Amino acid sequence: MSKDDPSNTFLGGGEPFRAFFDMQGEAMREMFSQGADGGAPGADGDNGGGLFSKAPSAGELAEWGKASAKLQKMWLEFAAHQASETAKKVTQGSNPLDPAQWMLMTQSLLKQAPTNPLVAPAKLAQESLQLWQGVLGRFVAPMTGGGAAASEGELQLPRKDRRFADPAWSEHPAFALLHQTYLMLEEHFQASVKSMKGVDKEKRRQLGFAVTALAEAMSPDNFLLTNPVVMKRTVETRGQNLVRGMKHLITDLKRGQLTHTDANAFTLGENLAASPGKVVHETDLFQLIQYSPSTKDVYDVPLVIFPPWINRFYILDLTPKKSFIKWAVDQGLTVFVVSWKSADESMGEVVWDDYIRSQLAAIDLVRERLSVPAVHTIGYCVAGTTLAATLALLERRGEADKVKSATFFTAQVDFEKSGELKHFIKESHLEMIDTLSPKGYLDGRYLAATFNALRGKDLIWNYVVNNYLLGEDYPAFDLLHWNGDVTNLPSKWHNDYLRDLYRDNKLVVPDALSADGTPIDLTQVKTPSFVQAGKEDHIAPAESVWRLTEHFSGPLEFLLAGSGHIAGVVNPPAAGKYQYWLGDSKAGSLKAFVEGAEEHPGSWWPHWLSWLEQQAPEKVPVKGKRKPGGRGDTVIEDAPGRYVKTR
Repeated sequence: MSKDDPSNTFLGGGEPFRAFFDMQGEAMREMFSQGADGGAPGADGDNGGGLFSKAPSAGELAEWGKASAKLQKMWLEFAAHQASETAKKVTQGSNPLDPAQWMLMTQSLLKQAPTNPLVAPAKLAQESLQLWQGVLGRFVAPMTGGGAAASEGELQLPRKDRRFADPAWSEHPAFALLHQTYLMLEEHFQASVKSMKGVDKEKRRQLGFAVTALAEAMSPDNFLLTNPVVMKRTVETRGQNLVRGMKHLITDLKRGQLTHTDANAFTLGENLAASPGKVVHETDLFQLIQYSPSTKDVYDVPLVIFPPWINRFYILDLTPKKSFIKWAVDQGLTVFVVSWKSADESMGEVVWDDYIRSQLAAIDLVRERLSVPAVHTIGYCVAGTTLAATLALLERRGEADKVKSATFFTAQVDFEKSGELKHFIKESHLEMIDTLSPKGYLDGRYLAATFNALRGKDLIWNYVVNNYLLGEDYPAFDLLHWNGDVTNLPSKWHNDYLRDLYRDNKLVVPDALSADGTPIDLTQVKTPSFVQAGKEDHIAPAESVWRLTEHFSGPLEFLLAGSGHIAGVVNPPAAGKYQYWLGDSKAGSLKAFVEGAEEHPGSWWPHWLSWLEQQAPEKVPVKGKRKPGGRGDTVIEDAPGRYVKTR
C-alpha cells in the first residue's frame, strides 16, 4: 500500500490498531521460535519455558500459515474498502473522520495526563523492589524448601483485579510480576493525582479521569504478547482465534462502533420493544405510542413517559420479563410513550424549546384523546431535565393542573455535582462536536464512545480482549443490544445543553433560561413529584439527582435505588434483585437522607405505584380510545413504530 493511498486517512489515525497487529505478528514469531528450538527446558526436561510442549509438526505449521494468510487477506480487503469509503466521503464533501476512531473522543483528556513523573522515584523504586521480592519469593520458596507451595492456580499475590483472575496470570513468575507491577503503578499514579498540591479540585478530577483512562488502555491484558490467556488460546486454536477476532474487528471498524452483543439475536417488535400498542400521533420530532390495555379497568389518569432522546425508548420495554411498560400496563395504567426521532439533516436547527414544546404537545394530545383534564408524567435522564422545565413553564402560564404528578428517573436539574460527564464539557470538546457535525447533527456513535469511555474497563477493553484477541462469539444480551442502538443528536441543541446546563448550571438560576418564550423558575413548581436516583449511578450521580429536592416547592418523595443508571431503574419485581431506601425526603442532604433511611429488598416499582395511586386512585372501564386502534380510532402504525427503527 503506497503512502498516497487514501486509506491512510484512516490508518494514519489508527496507530493503536496498527500496533495491535504488529504485536500479534511479534507474538507469533516468538511462539514459533520457542517451539522450533525447543524453548527453555523445564526442571523435568520438558519444554516448560515455551508455549509449545513440542515443536509443531508440518501439518500444524501449515495451519498456522493458513491463519496468517487469512489475517493478511482480511486486513488488505478492509484497507481497500476503507480507502474507497474515505474517497467517497471526500468527493461528497462530508467529514471523512469515522467514529471507529473513538480514541479521538478522549485525546484531549489524555493530553492532560502528567508529562513528568508524579511518583516519588525513591519510594517507587523501594516498593517495586519489595513487590518483585515478594512475588518471586512465592515461586522460589516452595522449590527451595523455604515454604509451602500454594495450591495449583491459587497463588496468593498482593494485588487482585478481575482482569487478571485467570490462573494463567499467576502460574508463571514473568506474568505474575507483569500484572502485579502494572497494578502497583496504576495505584501510584492515581494516588499521586489525588495528593497533588496547587491544583484546583475540578482540574484534579479531570486529570484523575485521564490517568485512569490511560492506565486502562495500557493494561497488559489488552495485548497478545503480554496476555498468557490469549497466548494459550492462540496456540490451542492454531491462530484461528485471531482470524475470528480480525473478522470482529473489521466489522466494528466498518460500522464505526464497538460491538457488545450478537446483532442478530434481537428484532424490534418481536423479542424487544414488543409490548402491543399503536402509534397514535406523529410529528417531525417524535411519535406518540399508546399501549393496549391488559386489564378490564384502568386508572382514570393516564401515564405519559418521556424517555431520553439520546437513547432508544425501549430501555423501558426490553424483553417482556424486564419491561417497565408491560408491567405498568398490567397494573392498570394507560401508558403512552414518546419515541424520539434520531436526528438527521432536517433537524439542524432543533433546540431546547423544540423538545419542551414536544412534551407540552404530548401532554395535550393525551388529554384530548382520552378526554381527561390531567396526566401523570415520567421523565428519564435528560428528558427528566426538560420535564422539570416543562412543569415550570406550565406553572408560569397558569396551566400546572394539566399534570397530576411527575416522576423523575435518574434526572438532574442542578449540574454542580453531575459527575464524570463534566470531563467532556471543556470548550475543546464542544468545538470538536461542531467539527464532527457538518450536517447539523452529531452521529450517535460518538456519544456512545463517550459513555463507553466512562467505563472503559468494562465497556471497551473487556470486549477488545474477548472479541478481538480471544475471538469469542458475542453474547445475546438485550441490555447491551439497546446500549449499542445509538441515536443521532441535533448538534446545536446538544452543545447548548452542555454549555447552558452542564457547564453554566443555568437551569437552577430563576429566569436565566427561557423556553417557548416563557422564563423558567424551578422554585415555582408545585406538582407532586417522585424522584428516583441510583446509588451507584455514574452518569447522573445520586448526590446530583438529590439536588432536585432542593428546588421544587411542592410535595415530593425521594427514593434511592440500588445499582446504577440503568439497572437501578429497570428492576422488575419478579427478578427479586437489589434494594431501595426510603427516608426523610426533606433531609438537609443526601448523606442525611441515607443515615436515616430504611432499606427495603427488591424492586421499588410497587412502592412507586402505591405513591401514584395516592395521587389519583379512580379507575374507569376500558372503552373507546382507551384501547388504541379500535372501532373509529385512526392510528398510524403498530408499536414500536418507524422512528425507533430509523438509523
